[in-house]
Amino acid sequence: MANTLQSKKRARQTERRTDINKARRSRIRTFLRKVEEAIASGNADAARDALKAAQPELMRGVTKGVVHKNTAARKISRLSARVKALSAA
Repeated sequence: MANTLQSKKRARQTERRTDINKARRSRIRTFLRKVEEAIASGNADAARDALKAAQPELMRGVTKGVVHKNTAARKISRLSARVKALSAA
């Protein structure tokens, strides 16, 4: 358990930030799941719209430090390739 005032404050801040980061990560996963579902359903327009909505959310996670930059770039790249293949088919 924290003893000093500073360490107690840091513990409170960490707890608060953890909740915020969990919520943000969950929100990102929801957006990604919507893209996956649209791709699975075969609806190219819905998949494109869902991807457009998911991209800024994922990049916002990068700026907030919830997701690594390369991870976000990889996810966007792979999803956009799948959406593009869906549109071409």
